[in-house]
Amino acid sequence: MVIVGCAPLMKASHRATHPRRQVMEKRSMFVGMDVHKESIDISLAEEGRDGAVRHYGGIAGDLEALAKVVKALRAPARRLRFVYEAGPCGFGIHRYLTAQGEECVVVNPSSMPKRSGDRIKTDRRDGDALARLHRAGELTAIYIPTADDEALRDLVRAREDAVGLSTQAKHRLKAFLLRQGRRYPGRAGWTQAYRRWLADLSFPRAPQHIALQEYRDTIDETEQRVVRLTDQLRTHTPDWRWAPVVDALQALRGVSFVTAVGLVAEIGDIRRFDHPRHLMAFLGLVPSEYSSGPSVRRGGIT
Repeated sequence: MVIVGCAPLMKASHRATHPRRQVMEKRSMFVGMDVHKESIDISLAEEGRDGAVRHYGGIAGDLEALAKVVKALRAPARRLRFVYEAGPCGFGIHRYLTAQGEECVVVNPSSMPKRSGDRIKTDRRDGDALARLHRAGELTAIYIPTADDEALRDLVRAREDAVGLSTQAKHRLKAFLLRQGRRYPGRAGWTQAYRRWLADLSFPRAPQHIALQEYRDTIDETEQRVVRLTDQLRTHTPDWRWAPVVDALQALRGVSFVTAVGLVAEIGDIRRFDHPRHLMAFLGLVPSEYSSGPSVRRGGIT
């Protein structure tokens, strides 16, 4: 009787020692964010084709407010999948969410599917659309540069802006001189001879001479800015992880340091392109074509 009575106890003890483990399967929740400078409008889409899409609400456009939303939405059986459009607010939200272990993608606004005839646009509808399209797998994530890559790219773009300002200043001076009938007798261009001619120019009326001097000073200032930024690029590029690629490109005939570093800064990690065709499309080197039936029309590079 003792042996018979103990058997069930031993069996029960065995079950208690090795309980059956249940694997908890996480369900995805898609979080669409319409991001602005001062606010973020959030919508949620439940997993599944017929999953509910609801408006969560608007929050302040800072990471502290977003952190509260992440904390509120987190659950053991839930996988959060964030999405927002690329814009002037940059990639700070993406970097914050991924650092917190959350999934986040950034999409190109121009790649967002749009319904014909839809004339209503609100932050809430934009958030709903992002969440719904992300759930359907119809969005393509853009490449997110590392913080270091973005920093050097910002320096490259600052130099490009300075070059643009210098060009504009030169155009304004030439337009001013043309209005006043002052024409350079030699070949047009910013040669040393042309600059000496500019330095010797004067006007009999003081207001016009002041205007001339201001135009000349603006050109000098913008050109000095270009030189400073170029020097900074030369200082910081050797420590960059893509410096060997920049050096390799300069081995090609006609590729200067500025061209090489600008190209690499915009491309980032070239390994992200699966095929050279994709790289050419990114650079705009794919020829355009519009052909239909017997008509074949090919254009220049895109």
